[in-house]
Amino acid sequence: MTFNSRSNIIQNKGTNPGYYIGSREFELAELKLLVDSVQSSKFITKRKSDELIKKLEHLTSKYNGDQLQRQVYIYNRIKADNETIYYNVDMIHSAIYDNKEIRFQYVEWTAAKKLQLRREGAFYQVSPWALTWDDEYYYLVAYEVSSDMIKYFRVDKMRKMEITDDNRTGGDLFRNFDLGVFSKKTFNMFQGEETSITMVCENRLAGVVIDRFGQDVFLIPEDKEHFRFTVTVAVSDQFFGWLTGVGNHIKIKAPETARCAYQNYLRNILNTYDERG
Repeated sequence: MTFNSRSNIIQNKGTNPGYYIGSREFELAELKLLVDSVQSSKFITKRKSDELIKKLEHLTSKYNGDQLQRQVYIYNRIKADNETIYYNVDMIHSAIYDNKEIRFQYVEWTAAKKLQLRREGAFYQVSPWALTWDDEYYYLVAYEVSSDMIKYFRVDKMRKMEITDDNRTGGDLFRNFDLGVFSKKTFNMFQGEETSITMVCENRLAGVVIDRFGQDVFLIPEDKEHFRFTVTVAVSDQFFGWLTGVGNHIKIKAPETARCAYQNYLRNILNTYDERG
């Protein structure tokens, strides 16, 4: 057996002579991980998933490629049926690289399960600054000069996107922008007033708090069975929904305005059920 270090080709001169590649760019385990990510991703259509996996097969041997043709079964998985997201993501990256604004129409679902245009089809024009991933969806983080606000848009809901000739604005707001910190504050990308909130939680749910707010959150003993922690969050119905999911095992301690807002949130839910008998 001889090895050509320049071409990474190994020649076998034994009973089974031939040539084969000694090592490849990706290990089989790495390719399997990529395949699982493609198959389990909600926003990638089934057709596109099959195409991507076929391309990944070419990065390994035929024998290993056969192993990549496997199914990853995820309960109640919903796959998208719109492939414009791939081109939207590419265009957003290009606009960010070229320091240009983008314009697009934005859609939303109706009760009739139809997609309709927001703003009666009027175009949004924004300065794209970042792409982020939340709850299996791509979101654009952008500055909208008309409202002088940072806004978030789901990329799969953007239509007729195009890059404009206008240079981006809002750079001062994003100079120290940290996506990691941002993701801890927001819940499902819904905006709200950023507030420093102290909560008290049962010790057994420390993992829930760490998973949501990160390992750098300070957990301070409150008593033998509870700890308290303080985080900055964008207060919204989605944040209150997360609290409700944890139940009575966690509660807001301060500020009082946030406690009252959460109480009103819960009362409104109860009132809705009372009105319906």
